[in-house]
Amino acid sequence: MKIVILGAGQVGASVAEALASEANDITIVDQNGAYLSQLADRLDVRTVTGNAALPSVLATAGLDDADMLVAVTQSDQTNLVACRIARSLFNTPTRIARLRSADFLEDERLLAEENFAVSHAICPEQEITDYIQRLIEFPEALQVLEFAEGRVTLVCVRAYEGGLLVGKPIRAMREHLPSGVDARIAAVFRDHQPLEPEGGTIIEAGDEVFLLAASEHIRSVMCELRRMLKPVKRIMIAGGGNIGSRVAGALESDYQVKILERDGARAELVAGRLSSTLVLHGEATDETLLAQENIDEMDMFLALTNDDEDNIMAASLAKRLGCKRVLALINRRAYADMVQGGPIDIGLSPAQVSIGSLLAFVRRGDVVRVHSLRRGAAEALELIVHGDRDTSKVTGRRINELPTIKGARIAAIVRQGAPAVRYQDGLPTNTSGHHVIIPHHDTVVEEGDHVIIFCTRKSQVPQVEKLFQVSAGFF
Repeated sequence: MKIVILGAGQVGASVAEALASEANDITIVDQNGAYLSQLADRLDVRTVTGNAALPSVLATAGLDDADMLVAVTQSDQTNLVACRIARSLFNTPTRIARLRSADFLEDERLLAEENFAVSHAICPEQEITDYIQRLIEFPEALQVLEFAEGRVTLVCVRAYEGGLLVGKPIRAMREHLPSGVDARIAAVFRDHQPLEPEGGTIIEAGDEVFLLAASEHIRSVMCELRRMLKPVKRIMIAGGGNIGSRVAGALESDYQVKILERDGARAELVAGRLSSTLVLHGEATDETLLAQENIDEMDMFLALTNDDEDNIMAASLAKRLGCKRVLALINRRAYADMVQGGPIDIGLSPAQVSIGSLLAFVRRGDVVRVHSLRRGAAEALELIVHGDRDTSKVTGRRINELPTIKGARIAAIVRQGAPAVRYQDGLPTNTSGHHVIIPHHDTVVEEGDHVIIFCTRKSQVPQVEKLFQVSAGFF
């Protein structure tokens, strides 16, 4: 696929890195030649220096025969104009725009074909806000991801010494689940390496375990398998920028929220926009200020400034001073890998959070959701099954009849309004009528199913996409 990316910032660079590794033809446009040189040295991409809102620059980038435009510059206006030009002058099939202002997102008419012609709008700041909200709802988790319009939840937790499953095989999990509740351990990572989660796999303390279940059951599953923390009530946020103020606005009606903002003018502006959040002017790395504001009584500290080093220092200091759980927004992947699991509970890469919605448009086949896991090393995909036994390699077949892709496994199936079908003594028999099916080897995949697949390595994704594609005879 030929893709033109506008903007070489954190989002643009992460998108380019993800897509370039999948044999796509990538061109990146930016006015900052230094950024482009760094990307060109690191990735197999073409670069063009210039204003992304100019037709001549877009033509130089090859938009006349591109399959997709990804406009992720820092300017909403530039992204919108580029999409309009791509539609009017180049007839680019898919046009994705990053939009930060709610003014453009609230009225769909602005993005329609006859106006700015945006095929899909993304707001990384809002996606990060939603992501952090889910982490606060599950304070024990390292990641919380949703599929099938919220019907299925995937949670990553770290196994701890004395946990119910530690030292036991995965198959023992069933003994601890409530009656009528089913769940699946989709993956296990030990020392950053994936393990094949078979029934006999022994869970060890320190393992990262990915649990998947119907959303209405995930809380009870975690209660059985993980030592639960007290619900979050008090939150302190370092940074009143776009993300920090947005997160505070989303949380302040349900939690006690404080913001520490170093810039006095910005602190006043944020305080005027928020209703019940306490906004303080000061440095989040000031030990005296943190102590005065009772950091030891906080349930969660969120370091959300634009500076990686400040976030790491502030979160580490908050943890040392007694905060129960800390999260740091970290753009550099190497930093996030280094600090998570040490003094910092969660190192959150904003680009990896927001990249999933973009990847869903690039994936072949009918992919409706993609979640990037472990900072891009693994992926979870939601695909829709199409075709029949003659046109599809999946439809009408049991799980154990499907080709084996090492490291990729079907973790759940969402079937609309129909019970799961399993085989007993060679004959089909109906089981529960739940929409969410935790499949077994004899579960039959049907047309229209939403299948959630966990790939422990990103290199397995093209094989999964190919498996779910229908043949040319499908109409």
